[in-house]
Amino acid sequence: MSSSQPLAGRTIVTTRARAQAAEFAALLEGYGARVVACPTIEIVEPETYAPLDQALENLYGYDWLIFTSVNGVDFFLRRLAALDKDVSELDALRVCAIGTATAERLHEAHIHVDVVPEQFKAEGVFAALESYLGGRARFDRLNFLIPRAAIARDFLPRALEAAGARVDCVPAYRTVPPQTTERARVEALLAGGAVDCITFTSSSTVNNFAQLFDTNDLRALLAGVRVACIGDITARTAAEFGLKTDIQPNEFTVPALAKAIADYFAKC
Repeated sequence: MSSSQPLAGRTIVTTRARAQAAEFAALLEGYGARVVACPTIEIVEPETYAPLDQALENLYGYDWLIFTSVNGVDFFLRRLAALDKDVSELDALRVCAIGTATAERLHEAHIHVDVVPEQFKAEGVFAALESYLGGRARFDRLNFLIPRAAIARDFLPRALEAAGARVDCVPAYRTVPPQTTERARVEALLAGGAVDCITFTSSSTVNNFAQLFDTNDLRALLAGVRVACIGDITARTAAEFGLKTDIQPNEFTVPALAKAIADYFAKC
């Protein structure tokens, strides 16, 4: 096996939303993998834009914008444009971007980024903001706007509020099960022992994969399959469905996950 093709002869199942799967697939294929897409989530508009619209009409009332994902940036900017507003209206706000891909998307839109936490999970974000501000006391009476998924972890807003800040979490998009799936094909591959690894890039992908196969215990279905999770929150969700995470990168990004999978199988 070539050192540049450590995944040659390996079949990897991805569960990302179809619109976001291309980059991940290309990275895995670059390592020689055969990639089978089984999208378990679809990114769609929120049920209502009212809370986001209200926030956009009152941007002057906020001190900080926190973007937790590329999806949050895309839907936020799309709505900003729909309301005939310009990105220059964000110039007076401090901006925190969780993840390098999120920061890059903001830079592409000519939006300045003040903080990019080294740790992408909520606890690391709070620590990075605290360091930037110069201490916990500096959160007092600051106003934060977080455009994010309709359902998301609440650690960060709770921590900010506990430090004296006011936080508005507004739905910018939703993750829902896709209308079409690759269940039959993936089930046949799994039954035939043809899958080497399955990847999960969010808790939603784990939950929806289990829902797709109508089970609360994925151990039997994924017996003999290596499980790769993008971070410890996703790995924790996988554990709730009986799965042991075999592969997890130190950095919670798709390129890091692809490399971790390649490094793992290079040793096999």
